[in-house]
Amino acid sequence: MEEVLKATGLTKRYHGNPALDGLNLELPAGKIIGLLGPNGSGKTTFIKIAAGLLTPTAGEITICGEKIGPKSKALVSYLPDRTCFSRQRKVTELLDFFGDFYTDFDRQRAEQMLTALGIDPDARFRTLSKGTQEKVQLVLTMSRRARLYLLDEPIGGVDPAARDYILNTIINNYDPSATVLISTHLISDVERVLDEFLFLYQGKVIQKGEADAVREETGKSLDELFREVFKCLPNC
Repeated sequence: MEEVLKATGLTKRYHGNPALDGLNLELPAGKIIGLLGPNGSGKTTFIKIAAGLLTPTAGEITICGEKIGPKSKALVSYLPDRTCFSRQRKVTELLDFFGDFYTDFDRQRAEQMLTALGIDPDARFRTLSKGTQEKVQLVLTMSRRARLYLLDEPIGGVDPAARDYILNTIINNYDPSATVLISTHLISDVERVLDEFLFLYQGKVIQKGEADAVREETGKSLDELFREVFKCLPNC
């Protein structure tokens, strides 16, 4: 199966302390994958390196065979774990920005999702609630025709009623040749959409597999497995 992302010996240290510690992994095309782990496990650091926002201390990461750089960044659509837009802009102006900046941006798709969520495109970003701001960011992220979607806590700030719509948006708005990587603490909410999972701890993958296989072979949910694996580990 074609790989969209490959990391080899990926290491990132902060003041001598490893956030990622010789990480090796491959993400196949056409999968929705959960990157799961406790606080401080290295999830956001990994996502930022893949997005080209951080430089690793050692090791290498490639996106569709491209080393991190302008070509790899053009293949990645990144949703940060906090809002990052100018609060003075109207939503429609943010669509204009994405359309000017990204050649793979599908404005029609974005407008359809905004309508479905009941978001006024003429509203200024600062007038929206925190949850609605996060919905706008997700709409913009998922409206690109990217090869790799990096979603850092995509449902953390939205109300439970909107989570199903957002997860369905993720499922229905990415190309089968693309990969979606979701980092979240809300495992019970997202596990129904996951094809595969990675448990990250102290910068290393300690367990991985297919989400359906966990339920079929153990009779446990992915959330239950996560709690079982991490309850006995230090600092969890």
